[in-house]
Amino acid sequence: MYAILDIETTGGKYNEEGITEIAIYKFDGHQVVDQFSSLVNPERPIQPYVVNLTGINNGMLKTAPKFYEVAKRIVEITEDCIIVAHNSQFDYRILKTEFNRLGFAFKRKTLCTVQLSQKLLPNQESYSLGKLARALGIPVSDRHRATGDAQATVALFKMLLAKDSEKSIIQDTIQLEAKKGLAANLKTILDKLPHATGVYYIHNEAGTIIYIGKSNNIKNRISQHFTNSSPKSKKIQRHAATVTYEHTGSELVALLKESEEIKKLKPIYNRALRRNSFTHALYSFKDEHGYINLVIDKADGRKKPITTFTNRQSAKSYLFKAVETFNLCQKLTGLYPTKSSCFNYSIKQCLGACVQEESAENYNKRVLQLIEKNSYTNDTMVIIDRARAVDERSAILIENGIFKGLGYFNLNYQITNKKVLETIITPMANNRDAQHIIKSYLRKNKKIKILKFDN
Repeated sequence: MYAILDIETTGGKYNEEGITEIAIYKFDGHQVVDQFSSLVNPERPIQPYVVNLTGINNGMLKTAPKFYEVAKRIVEITEDCIIVAHNSQFDYRILKTEFNRLGFAFKRKTLCTVQLSQKLLPNQESYSLGKLARALGIPVSDRHRATGDAQATVALFKMLLAKDSEKSIIQDTIQLEAKKGLAANLKTILDKLPHATGVYYIHNEAGTIIYIGKSNNIKNRISQHFTNSSPKSKKIQRHAATVTYEHTGSELVALLKESEEIKKLKPIYNRALRRNSFTHALYSFKDEHGYINLVIDKADGRKKPITTFTNRQSAKSYLFKAVETFNLCQKLTGLYPTKSSCFNYSIKQCLGACVQEESAENYNKRVLQLIEKNSYTNDTMVIIDRARAVDERSAILIENGIFKGLGYFNLNYQITNKKVLETIITPMANNRDAQHIIKSYLRKNKKIKILKFDN
């Protein structure tokens, strides 16, 4: 649990500042579950430059509560939380100073979104909250006021959690909770999970991820893990201390994240999933008459496939539909082995490529349409899919046929060029599995929105 906050102060000499406004959002990693904001009477004058910056003046604070009057609420909302702030060293110091004046030892673990941004969002022009928010498409209202800046920090932290493919933020948080006596009660864990699409992470007591999975219903899938009697499930049940998850909204994003993070983190119970699940592929070749033939074969990393499949049967089912859709020859697609004409030719549904009645030029045009539809070899495009909220979409970036990564954007923030996209995108590996996942998903989801750019 995180307490994401922002504090405005009077300015002045070091450790003599007073708080003029504070906003705190209690965040569970997915949504805000509690919040508190208030002006505060600092019992000392505000520096003129601070008045110009924030708009908060001495007159506004005459009737505001003094710090001791809001201190109890601050302690309650930050209890058992990690304090998150943009330049947390400053905000945490100010809070500790105010509590010290009351004779109370205020102690919390902290996370700084400036430092996290420098690590997870390299090469930004500036790491000030305002400029970073503009670059990332995070809307900011009431800049230099506690509520507006704290809300922007919540949005930034949510993005940083999504970009943290090594899951170091979450694992450190779990280690902190484990020290406070985290109960490994499987039913308690299950009750906190959503019926949502995303990636889930099963952790042991040390916070180490022992299993990563993807599901369109995280709660149901974890329930299966916890009730299954297979040897692997029993080991997971024995070592599971907690489950965290990332709600993606998009099945494609979940599949890509699962694949990437299993390879990167190598959880102990994911060994079977490290193997390639796309066992068969569709290839093409030209025969001695110049006709493009299609053939289903076992996936081979040395050859470039048109598209890939999880098994031979799904490949054949796809090819039967393709024969009908593109009016292809059963013989030249390997679905009707024969030395003469194919079956469809006998019922006048094949134009005769199997017996060279139709020209290779005409026949190949239709085959190339199929190949182009299943390929993005030279394309620069963004696949736009569902995301975590109604006002948000996910974006998967392909550049010159290479998968570059994925991210989320607010619908109020228009994607206009690749530079904007590259800012919000989390870089990911362009390996064979990622290519398989994207091609397979596009093949099955024909209505998905694709935005193309000029190379």
